[in-house]
Amino acid sequence: MRIYYAHMDRATRTRKTPTNLSVRADLVARAKELGLNISQVVERALEHAVRAAEHAAWLEENREAIEGYNKRVEKHGVFSDEYRRL
Repeated sequence: MRIYYAHMDRATRTRKTPTNLSVRADLVARAKELGLNISQVVERALEHAVRAAEHAAWLEENREAIEGYNKRVEKHGVFSDEYRRL
């Protein structure tokens, strides 16, 4: 029986899929010498790359709205400008 803790990393609760990768042999050897968990390192790097790509896609998808908002703020300021203390 496995005990669940609320603070456990989401990745430890997610089902994993075996995957074949081609990685430079010298990097694999160095990682093993350092005692690195290659699967964990690759998973974290892939998660970072996916988040960055999703972020870039979101920015592009919302580019017009962001530009419109920025123009509005430039012209009219933000709603709380009159309450701001300098």
